[in-house]
Amino acid sequence: MTEFQSLGLSDTLIKAIEEMGYTTPTPIQTQAIPHILERKDLLGLAQTGTGKTAAFGLPLAHRLLEEDKRPEPKAARALILAPTRELVNQIAANLVSFIRETPLRVTSVVGGVSINPQIKRLGRGTDILVATPGRLLDLVDRKAVHLDKASYLVLDEADQMLDLGFIHALRRIAGLVSKKRQTLLFSATMPRQIEDLAGTYLNNPQRVEVAPAGRTADKVAQSVHFVGQKEKTQFLVDMIIGRPDDTCLVFCRTKHGAERLMKKMVASGVSAGSIHGNKSQSQRDRAIKGLRDGSIKVLVATDVAARGIDIPGVSHVYNFELPEVAEAYVHRIGRTARAGADGDAVSLCSPEEYGLLRQIEKLTGVSVKVESGDVPAKALPVGKMRTQRSRKRQPEKAKAAGGDNDNQNRQAKFKRRPRRQSRAAHAA
Repeated sequence: MTEFQSLGLSDTLIKAIEEMGYTTPTPIQTQAIPHILERKDLLGLAQTGTGKTAAFGLPLAHRLLEEDKRPEPKAARALILAPTRELVNQIAANLVSFIRETPLRVTSVVGGVSINPQIKRLGRGTDILVATPGRLLDLVDRKAVHLDKASYLVLDEADQMLDLGFIHALRRIAGLVSKKRQTLLFSATMPRQIEDLAGTYLNNPQRVEVAPAGRTADKVAQSVHFVGQKEKTQFLVDMIIGRPDDTCLVFCRTKHGAERLMKKMVASGVSAGSIHGNKSQSQRDRAIKGLRDGSIKVLVATDVAARGIDIPGVSHVYNFELPEVAEAYVHRIGRTARAGADGDAVSLCSPEEYGLLRQIEKLTGVSVKVESGDVPAKALPVGKMRTQRSRKRQPEKAKAAGGDNDNQNRQAKFKRRPRRQSRAAHAA
């Protein structure tokens, strides 16, 4: 008997995951799966890259198989929501692998691609529907899918799903799903105010926390170089050229900054691509495929990629710019050291960003190792980190595709422009 069998999963699912090379469940899987099989609501907190998808996907498939029903036309038996297209695609791909020897059907729907094929697929009904909120509501409004038969609701990356950019869409969707449902929330970070809000969607939930919320993966070696903003590009290019065999993700704060950095890397002889909210879905898919198959070695991204890229070969994550929201750092560096591997997270910190670094260290409880440069004497207030030029610039609008929002500080933005923000989340 394998350790997965001891959790009570069906032999068909056990066979599938064994063929995938999995024999020992991770801590989040060990603790969460029995509660889900007992049909209890659950709040699961675990470091990114520790197998949260299997933690909810395997017991969900088990229960659907036990019920032995066929989905009605235009209906879904279970609904999984995720904030980005990439994460939806990743979840769906994992689920398909788990259930390939079963009659269960998985369907994924995201923005940024034609809606007509999605309407056609949903017409046959599906056992598990994985979706971004905005595209799902578009389909609901077109009467292409009915959610009242869904007796399971899963929110992956619940902190972002419940953040202000998605809350209105989520409330509407929750009202459409069966009242007699099991609700599961999973995330690597769960700020206090969001955790309180999450409680309104759960009924006497079990809480599974295998690591404190905000804790980074143990096998990620974190370091920082203190570099002036103008010197960062050449500094990073030199580092990457010096390690030609690495597969890297580089994170920027803005879409235009990511595209500009990618072009400078290509001009310097680095095989690089980019992914951000201004890219079409096909462009984003090609960039991720290029990183997977090795045709590019560096992918420059905004935080649209911080939750959803699962490429085991990523050896290094570079923070070209530190995120303005500390929790985003946890998700960024979680793109390396996945599935038990080792990885490196290297940050380039200008004097103006020192306050952001201090916030990250406070959240994670980790003192990031200084590799080079002089530590600033004191941290500037975070609100003063922008340059004169960028302060004059209007905030970038949320990209109305796939539920992505490259501006991580959505809460402050929502207070200034509530109607526009709500529409952007609806367009996911």
